[in-house]
Amino acid sequence: MADSPSFRRHPRPFSIDLVRWLPSSTSSGRLLAAAVHDPTIPASSHLHLLSLPDPASPLASLPLSSRPTALRCSPFVLAAATSSGSLHLLPSSFDTDSVISIPSGAGFHVGPVRGLDCGGEEWVTAGEDGRVHLVSDGGDGRVVARRVWDGKGMLGYETARWASSAEFATGGAGCGVQWWDRRKGDAVVAQCKGIWGRGVAAGIVHSIDIHPSRKHICVVGGSSGAIFAWDLRWPQQPIPLSGVGLHETAEPVCESEVWEVLFDNYTQSSDIISAASTRILPVMMCSEDGILAIVEQDERPFELLAEPCAINSFDIDPQNPSDVVCALEWESIGVLTRGRDAMAAE
Repeated sequence: MADSPSFRRHPRPFSIDLVRWLPSSTSSGRLLAAAVHDPTIPASSHLHLLSLPDPASPLASLPLSSRPTALRCSPFVLAAATSSGSLHLLPSSFDTDSVISIPSGAGFHVGPVRGLDCGGEEWVTAGEDGRVHLVSDGGDGRVVARRVWDGKGMLGYETARWASSAEFATGGAGCGVQWWDRRKGDAVVAQCKGIWGRGVAAGIVHSIDIHPSRKHICVVGGSSGAIFAWDLRWPQQPIPLSGVGLHETAEPVCESEVWEVLFDNYTQSSDIISAASTRILPVMMCSEDGILAIVEQDERPFELLAEPCAINSFDIDPQNPSDVVCALEWESIGVLTRGRDAMAAE
């Protein structure tokens, strides 16, 4: 018989904006990176290195120039972007003496950078200022940011995700989901407005994930509880997974902003899925109204948590995908441990 999921809250004395598992974590010493902020104290934004099962005291801390808005880990680098438009890169070992930063300003971003992802040798950044940059190693301990696009305030980006070393996706307000191909002049080669429900023609995209083995499919989370998949093989036919006012096409899992979506390799799909299948793999989401759930195509949502506050972000442990860490708005880090086969389709 499957074990029931367990959930533990770890209260902290400050706001938790973002959390990520560090790839160096092991079963005997599991590590987290948390982007934190104290709204009552000026210049109080930090990155904290925390250890489980007891994250009471940071093992290390890095002060940030302003409130963190994006946090990503690669196998060797931890990157954080801020509300002022700066970018900070440090080894995933959290060696704070080796930080490399790009300041905000006319040459980079002005305002919050919410889209951030690593594509191997390059990082992509996308900001509310409508700018998209590729950041790479410039040698001699420097990094170089090359501007790919400047929306000049006509649109704003909320998320970015690499699909391969040549392709990445962005999303936000006023642009839906865009697919970029560097082999074609760093250009947008496909675009999707999405499915938003309630008769809304265009919503705000907050999060995108791309499955590593099915790079032609991305899943999107956004405003008004909308979650949909976009298959580049049929770019004009987005697939609804959750939404309000979509009638029988997708049962809504929430009615608020969907802050983050990730493909969930731990959950067993109700159907066997091959690489050639059109069926969408299970997706985990978190929302402003405190929901952490699994959504799957043509299935009822499976609710994991219903918190009395927003779940700002979450991350699935890549080494132990049964474990999920959450950033709770009420100044807590939550850790959900799912029992073996507990998430299998009934």
